[in-house]
Amino acid sequence: MAQEARGMSTEHVTGNQTGDEAPSDGPLAGLRIVELATVIMGPYAGAQLGDLGADVIKIEAPGGDPTRHFEPQRHEGMAGATLNLNRNKRSVRLDLKTTAGREALLALLGTADAFITNVRPDALRRLGLWYEDVARDHPGLVYVNAQGFRSDSPQGNNAAYDDILQAATGLVWLNEQVSGEAYYVPTVLADKVCGLMIVQSVLAALHHRNRTGAGQHVEVPMADTMIAFNLVEHLAGASLEPVQEPGYGYTRVLSKERKACRTADGWMCVLPYNDRNWRDFFTHAGRPDLADDPRFATMTGRVQHADALYAYVREVTPRYTNAQWQAFCDRVSIPAHPVYSLQEAAESSYARQGGLLQTALHPTEGAYRYVAPPVRYSRTPSQLWRHCPNLGEHTAEVLTEAGIDPAPLFAAPSTGHARLPRQDTSEPCAG
Repeated sequence: MAQEARGMSTEHVTGNQTGDEAPSDGPLAGLRIVELATVIMGPYAGAQLGDLGADVIKIEAPGGDPTRHFEPQRHEGMAGATLNLNRNKRSVRLDLKTTAGREALLALLGTADAFITNVRPDALRRLGLWYEDVARDHPGLVYVNAQGFRSDSPQGNNAAYDDILQAATGLVWLNEQVSGEAYYVPTVLADKVCGLMIVQSVLAALHHRNRTGAGQHVEVPMADTMIAFNLVEHLAGASLEPVQEPGYGYTRVLSKERKACRTADGWMCVLPYNDRNWRDFFTHAGRPDLADDPRFATMTGRVQHADALYAYVREVTPRYTNAQWQAFCDRVSIPAHPVYSLQEAAESSYARQGGLLQTALHPTEGAYRYVAPPVRYSRTPSQLWRHCPNLGEHTAEVLTEAGIDPAPLFAAPSTGHARLPRQDTSEPCAG
């Protein structure tokens, strides 16, 4: 049933090999998005819009998106990250440092509903692609730019990638409070959170345009987005005037004892939460009296004494196996789960039953695995309808659609796997 909800099966699929438009039943069918973005943040946003049926046109420099050079890969320019981030898109290869390339992009924007980019503001201005430049001819366009910092701030044109944003927005500090070491979260969290915010922004601005006919400029500064994200729970005592101690930081989450628990045969997360959960847990541990201990009897007390509470949990859990803990916790409705590796999570029975990791046959790359869209629509399921394109594969097709004759200006896209020039690391992008 889960696979049917996505319109997919667990067998090899070929996707759309004909270059047809997106399925007409996708929730965003009929929308065209032009994506001038590289690495993770912008392409992640574009991939989600493409999964929902939008016609996403990815503009790539002559060297291609840097993810095309990640390893491992079977052929030059088609790494695993690229296969997943750039599915359901068409690739147009343009050199925006040339007049012809810029004019081609501007013509494409005239056919688009929305434009998303993570090129830095000064570079967009130099290219004549800043919002005011584009809006003069395309006032109905939704223009969304995302970069490290607000464009009107002193840092507005600073280079900024995920590690930098983790440092600038409190994430590295939060890790230091717990572990004593200023380390990064081992995932590109800022890139992905901000990619989600780009999607939200595009859809909100398009809804406004549908009501009023007016496009607009939307800016998604990564720093602002991640500070707001981190403060959801960590504003804490700083939300009050005057500030109430301990100020910034949610005490329970910052407990140094808030860790996975060793069991008789592995590791578990066991998280009693409400009063009944804790009473059941203490009874199972042979200490029912702790349920009436003033430190642990209320939510307020448990938060204030989180170190002692979590230390006790970790003292008790080695008595039983993972399976025994899971059975007990399920019976009394205590949240619990074994600690999984990435592979165990991706290949678990839960993930398999939900069809979260699918196998497809790419026309040039052969069999590959991709991450299926996690959100389930009862009437308009997301799906793979076009495999990740080779660099510039749709240049002639898309430009012709926009009324531009590509023959005099662009070489015919190669169908082989000639080595790509490496992406210039000074490319003025963020995320």
